Amino acid sequence: MTVADTLVRLQEVDLELLKHASTLSAMPQRKRLQTIELAARKVATELKGIVGQRKDAETEIADAEEALAHYREKTVEVQAAADAGEHTHREIRDFEQQLTSLAKRIEKSEYTLRPLREQLERLERAERNARATSERLEAERTATEAALADGSSSLRAEIVRLSNERSDLAGRLAPELLERYEVARKRFKGLAVERLHGNVPSVCRVKLQPSQFHDLSQSEEITECPYCHRILITSEEE
Repeated sequence: MTVADTLVRLQEVDLELLKHASTLSAMPQRKRLQTIELAARKVATELKGIVGQRKDAETEIADAEEALAHYREKTVEVQAAADAGEHTHREIRDFEQQLTSLAKRIEKSEYTLRPLREQLERLERAERNARATSERLEAERTATEAALADGSSSLRAEIVRLSNERSDLAGRLAPELLERYEVARKRFKGLAVERLHGNVPSVCRVKLQPSQFHDLSQSEEITECPYCHRILITSEEE
């Protein structure tokens, strides 16, 4: 294989690699994985918030239940003291006031606990739903990744083969020429090399003037197109 043919084949391989990479990125499973990832992040954020609220609700309920237990225990103590022995009228009135105050506090604590427990039930239900959704998304992610691996196996194998061929072709070119090619490849989005067909370059298709054609025919086989400045091969394709 001549240097010119190596250069042309290198461009063909690069174009095929670009095409395969585009096909791989456009596979529906890949797009679905992106959707799953976004949904999973959203659910994880929501779950974190729900767990935080649930813990706060549990703390509030524990505090309220502790206060309620204290008021009930205190009520028993006051009632026991009131029932023990004889008491003056003032002492009896004090006991009654204490019991009344404790009864109000117990009622308030019970009233406070009701909505807190309802809120906790809602949060626990929301947490279960979020965790179930997270598990479903993880299962779908695993299945989609397996489908992507199965559907893209032949394509990936071809990419590996072409990548190996590219390394071999690049190794055959002089470093200066390879650098010229890489610069032109990036500049012209893959179409870095063209071949002269008669007096017309194969990519830019601008017909050369007779004087230009004569100069190119007398120059090196690998030169530069005077119009588009791509790498131009002046020899005919074998």
